[in-house]
Amino acid sequence: MRVRVLGSAAGGGFPQWNCACPQCEGVRSGKLRARARTQTQAAVSLDGARWFLLNASPDLRQQILSSADFVPPGGSRNTPISSVVLTSADVDAVMGLLHLREFQPLHIFSTIAVRRILTEENSLFRVLARSSPPVKWETLPLDRLMPLIPASPADKKSGLFCKAVSLNGSFPDYVSESLRHTLAPEEAVIGLSFASKEKKFFYAPNLPGIGDHWLRLVEESDLAILDGTFWKDDELHSIQKGSKSARQMGHLPLWGDRGLLRQPFRPSKTRRVLIHINNTNPILNDESPESRIVRDACWEIAYDGMELAV
Repeated sequence: MRVRVLGSAAGGGFPQWNCACPQCEGVRSGKLRARARTQTQAAVSLDGARWFLLNASPDLRQQILSSADFVPPGGSRNTPISSVVLTSADVDAVMGLLHLREFQPLHIFSTIAVRRILTEENSLFRVLARSSPPVKWETLPLDRLMPLIPASPADKKSGLFCKAVSLNGSFPDYVSESLRHTLAPEEAVIGLSFASKEKKFFYAPNLPGIGDHWLRLVEESDLAILDGTFWKDDELHSIQKGSKSARQMGHLPLWGDRGLLRQPFRPSKTRRVLIHINNTNPILNDESPESRIVRDACWEIAYDGMELAV
């Protein structure tokens, strides 16, 4: 499997467009040793010719144009992007779907709950049905391997398979109470476990950290790209009083009691990478003590354009 990180920041990107915090100002001025980042977006492929987008970020058009892997074949109106796999209905995960409305038939994989949120309450997403044939929604069942690329008859382990795993998160605030009460709560936020032959890749850019079943999925994988949004639980509150905590926003912080870096991971083969990093998180500063702590703990920090092989 080939995995490309097209964007690695949380909502608003880095620097955030309306923020003048020391980190955003530092990266704008060049005084901070840090990379600018667009909003989180990843893609996975077996052969580099057919790609699956993992969510659809608000920066998707820019990210597609910045990658040679997604150039349309010569003389055609087509794309190497075959499908989109959604982990939630969060704005940062779905707004980019509107960039894919240009009469391009695609498959969108999601839980039933996420599909209903986007198609029943948000009429704007009906533009995806303009293509001929229209966008096709595919249901991602929980805890069951689903073939994205079927295995060949000669090699039953070939192909690309995906298993959706509930992460016990919450639906976005914009979902109405009337619809929310009819949705399966376990379908709100999922992690994606990909498998091809003997290799596994786990993707969870939003990790509420409720329960410990996801720890096993990380340890069983060759590559895990996980939620690195906030360094500490009260990170936003320390900047603007009254702000929600990281956990209240559905993100397990990296540091502090039961933080991601303090989880009881067993020694394993897993390459672990942090993504969806908020502009307030000090790990964005390559010279910060927090960034050093992450690297010393054998974690990596995702950046736009990062290439990972599994």
